[in-house]
Order: sequence, then C-alpha cells, then structure tokens
Amino acid sequence: MEKEKVSSGNIIDFKVLKRVFDFVKPYKVKFYLIIALTLLLGILTPIRPFLIQYTLDKDVQFGNYWGMVNVMMIVLALLFIQAIVQYAHTYLSGRISQFVIRDIRIKLYRHLINLRLRFFDKTPIGRLVTRTISDVETLADVFSEGLAAMASDLLQIIFILAFMFYSDWRLTLVSLSTIPLMLLATYVFKEKIKVAFNDVRNAVSNLNAFVQEHISGMTIVQIFGSEKKEFEKFKEINTEHKSAHLRSVMYYSVYFPVAEIIAAMGTGLLVWYGAKGVIHQEVSQITLGKLVSFIMYIQLFFRPIRMIADRYNTLQMGIVGSSRIINLLDDQTDIMSNGTYSPAEIKGDVSIDQVWFAYNEKDYVLKNISLEIKSGETVALVGATGAGKSSIINLLNRFYEINRGTIKVDDVDIKEFDMTSLRKNIGVVLQDVFLFSDTIRNNITLGNAAVTDDMILHAADLVGARIFIERLPGGLDYNVMERGATLSVGQRQLLSFIRAMVYDPKILVLDEATSSVDTDTEEMIQNAIAKMMSNRTSIVIAHRLSTIQKANKIIVLDKGEIMESGHHEELLVKNGFYAQLHKMQYKAVG
Repeated sequence: MEKEKVSSGNIIDFKVLKRVFDFVKPYKVKFYLIIALTLLLGILTPIRPFLIQYTLDKDVQFGNYWGMVNVMMIVLALLFIQAIVQYAHTYLSGRISQFVIRDIRIKLYRHLINLRLRFFDKTPIGRLVTRTISDVETLADVFSEGLAAMASDLLQIIFILAFMFYSDWRLTLVSLSTIPLMLLATYVFKEKIKVAFNDVRNAVSNLNAFVQEHISGMTIVQIFGSEKKEFEKFKEINTEHKSAHLRSVMYYSVYFPVAEIIAAMGTGLLVWYGAKGVIHQEVSQITLGKLVSFIMYIQLFFRPIRMIADRYNTLQMGIVGSSRIINLLDDQTDIMSNGTYSPAEIKGDVSIDQVWFAYNEKDYVLKNISLEIKSGETVALVGATGAGKSSIINLLNRFYEINRGTIKVDDVDIKEFDMTSLRKNIGVVLQDVFLFSDTIRNNITLGNAAVTDDMILHAADLVGARIFIERLPGGLDYNVMERGATLSVGQRQLLSFIRAMVYDPKILVLDEATSSVDTDTEEMIQNAIAKMMSNRTSIVIAHRLSTIQKANKIIVLDKGEIMESGHHEELLVKNGFYAQLHKMQYKAVG
C-alpha cells in the first residue's frame, strides 16, 4: 500500500481559507454576529484593569468607600456581560462549524458517488474514509477554536495595547520588552508543530487505509498465514503515528513553560520599574493603581499570545484537512459527464462500434471491438480470464469511459443518456454479490420507496427465492449483516437476481451469475433466467458453456479481441477457439 505524503504548504493558505469560507455564505448573518461578538469581547477584556486603576487611585487612596463599591459593582456587571458574550460567541461558532462540516461532507460524498470506478481502483478506501470523516472534522475546529478564537485573541491584544499606551507609554515599553523573545519562541514552536501535525494527518490517513484494506482482506491474510508479517507492517505504521503525536507533545511541553517564563520576566521587569517609581518617585506619575493595572494588563496580554500559537496549530490542521478535501472536490478528471436523454422506455438495441479501452491508459484490454445486439436477443461472451468480457459490461454501464469508439443503446450514444436512466434500464447480476448490513428489503430496493413488497415477492417467486426468504426470522426484515455474512453463497446470489429483476430492466447482464452456486440451485436459477430473458436483451458471461448453448450469438474473446462469433453449433463446426474451449471444459468434466 502506497503511503500518502502531503505537504501542508504555506504558513496560512489563504486560498484554501477563502474556499472554506464559501461554505459559510449560507450562514453569513450568524457569521457577522460572531464578528460583532468578537469585537465586543476584545473591548470588554481590557476595561477591568482600567477600572481597577481608577478605583485604587481615586477611591481607595482617598478612602471613598462607596466609590470603590460602585466600581466593583461595575466590574462584576462587566464580568457577567463578558460571560454571556463568551457563551454566545462559543455557541454560535460551534453551531456554524457543525452546519458547515455537514454541508461539506454532503458535497464531498455526492462528489465521490459520481466518480468513475477508475478513481476507486487507484485510491485506497481508508484514505477516502479519512477525507470524509477525519479531515472534515478538523474543519469544525477551524471555526470553533481556530479563526474565531484567533480573531478574538488578536483583538484583545490590540485593545489591551491601546489601553496600556493610553495609560503610560513608558510602563508599556517596559512591559513589552520581552515580546521579541516571546515572538521568537512562538515562531519556532509554530514551525515545528506545523510539520508535526502534518505528519500526524498523513499517519492517520495511512493507518486508516491499511486497517480498512487488511480487515476487508482478512480471509486472504489468514489463508496464506501472513498474520505476523501484516502485523509487523501495522506496527510500523502505528509507530509512525505515535512518533508524530509524540513530537507534537514534546513541542507543547517545551513551548508553554518557556512562554510562562518569558511572561514572568515581563511581569518582573514591570514590577521592578514601576515599584521603584511608586516608592522613590523616580518616575513621575506612576501610581499604585497604574502599577497594579499594568500587572493585570500584561497577564491579559501574554495569555492570548500563548493561545494564538495553539490556535494557529488548530487552524493549520484544519487547513491541511481542507486542502485535501478541496483537492478532491476540484479533481474533475474522474467525474463522469451526465447526459440529459431520459426516455420513458427503451427497446434494448445495443451497438458497440470500434471500441478501444484501457484501465491504465496504456495497456488496452479491448481492441477494436464491434458488436450488434438486437432487442430481445441473447448474446454470450466467452473467453479466458482477462479476455475483456467484464470490461464490455463495465463500459455499457459507463462505470468506465471508453478511449475510442462508441457504444449506443437504441441508436443513442450512451454518453447522451442521463446516467440514472441508463442504469435503471440495465439489470446487472455479478458473480461477487455485495450486500449491505441491512434488511433484505433494503438490500433489494436500495432505499427506493417506489419498490413495494409485492414487487419484491413477485421477483422472488420468479427466481424461486420466496421460500427461503419467508423461512428467515422476520422475512424481508431479516438483517443479512455485513456483506451478507449470515447467508449462504447461493442465497446471496438469489438476492442479487431479485435486486436486478425488481426494476424490470430492458437489458439484462449476467456476469458469471451462476458460477458460485451448487448444481441444484443452478438448475433453479437457469429456469428463472429463462423467464428473465423473455422479451429482454440479454448479455451473458459464463465459464460454463452448457449455460449459454441456446444463446442467439456467442462472442469468443481473447486478449481483448473478438476471435469468433456465431451460435453454438456453428462455432463447433468451425473447430476454432470456441470448439477448443468446449473440448477442454467437457474433458475436465469427464
């Protein structure tokens, strides 16, 4: 499995932020309210030290008891108002963030389900899970703990500085004399933690991809006794994840004590300089109230500076996650174009004209394939594994796009069809049946409320599956568990037949549909298939040549090319590829 390496890019990628804020537009009224609350918080914070200075110098010094009481009541009122504003600010920020990530996740998932299968062939599923879940979740922190909180911190710093300079510029300069050290420490911390957090995101993505892939393929791991080998790989990736987190923990454990020391140095210099002025009157106009207020100012000043570094890291992680999401949303190379042609009903004529196709743009698996299938005909595709049989089916359903040539249904290019309309008219039964962890009903209808229980049971009668469904606890409400683990292979195959038939498609595709069932079940399914094929265009892929002898036409493929075509007897007389396949299969059976 290829490990993902993604750079975090610039210190703050404003292009990414701008794209993220496009999702905020539907909630701009609430967002403007957050801005107003941020401004209010910035103003309220430095007022308290100013009032403390006033009451010490004007009331306490002259014994004005009621004046001091009045100021303290005002301070308490301000604290109460600030608490309410802080609550509203935090709540609204969190609320908007949840609405935004909901919208982004919906848009991302809508994007994913419209991608070609080529994209999923080259992208680990665990990585896409990380994009849809973990990376989107980091955006919530961008709004609740990142930008909004950073803006509040910056405004507090600005207003505190304004009050400090207004009160005494000399004490302000003394108080800020350690700022260069704080800025240097913050910059170094920011750069180090940015790299560490980027490594964490990469490690999470790689870990998700590995775990998802190997749990899905656990059967193969155990069959070949690779448990220890795969466990060692997991330990290696998990160690990378741990190391990345530990680096971030180490940087935090160093930075915050250093920041506290620098802040204490600033307070110490302020006390030394201010106290000397108060006691010895060496510096005019430095009063006790002013000194106390500046001690409060400097504590208020350094706190948001320390928090900004932390909030920046939250913002940085959000930007990294946002960049991944936006890159995925902007990737239009694997988006299938959707036509507008949506007929009420199709006849089922299929025309494949000089089609070339390659999964990797280089090695063609189909080479100049031309094929005509008339409505109601049954055409069988045979050939060795890798001959290109399933690729033809994939192209007909537009799971992949052809490189050259055209495929038409009822003389209309399939690219002009609305995708939903096209696939609704093509029923596909695959060898590998996928069932969701849900009821039998939902696995058949796939959430389509238009499909009734009567329609399901009618289709079940046709394929002979009604009896086994009714014997299950709950019948159609029976939960088949993940990938249909509680059902036999044959039962899962029967459900796939019902799923295809319930929509009454005009084109029926059977891709090795009976290869996984026993002989008795196959006989039952063959009877059902005969009914299903009635008045339908049918394309059948089968290794068992006995199942396709009655086909109107048999197409023999080899290495992506049509070698022969004709009906069963005609191809046996030719004594070519089909005759050789027939002899080999019956010899093996004999």
